[in-house]
Amino acid sequence: MQYHIEPITEFDASLLTPITDMLFQLTGRATKFGEQELRNIIENPASQLFILRVKNAVAGMLTLGRYPAPTGTKVWVEDVVVDSRWRGQGLGRELINEAIKYCQRELAPCTLMLTSNPARIEANELYRTSGFEPKHTNVYKYDCL
Repeated sequence: MQYHIEPITEFDASLLTPITDMLFQLTGRATKFGEQELRNIIENPASQLFILRVKNAVAGMLTLGRYPAPTGTKVWVEDVVVDSRWRGQGLGRELINEAIKYCQRELAPCTLMLTSNPARIEANELYRTSGFEPKHTNVYKYDCL
């Protein structure tokens, strides 16, 4: 299968619908994602959105967010999703591999991290077989609304 993964560095309105669709597939709920949200990601130097295309169709995405900390640069993998029409073909692995290569090439030294719901069996297997190691810690969240 012919595909390519591209870092998004300029606003492209044609990405809004497929990203919104994939966010629904990822979260199971409608998400407000429009021009301003996409521009915020693209314009933020600490954020990098990657889009995976198959035959020019948007088939997946992944976002990296980074920040400096006293213990070193941290990079978080966020919102990894392959459109349901393209799942089961190894495209999620390609997105993760691209994130790893990008971090090694552009951001090293850094620690690449992610979280994944334990119920997402296939995703967790992908991360383990891609070289990620479980970090035994609790993750807490607080929504600042």
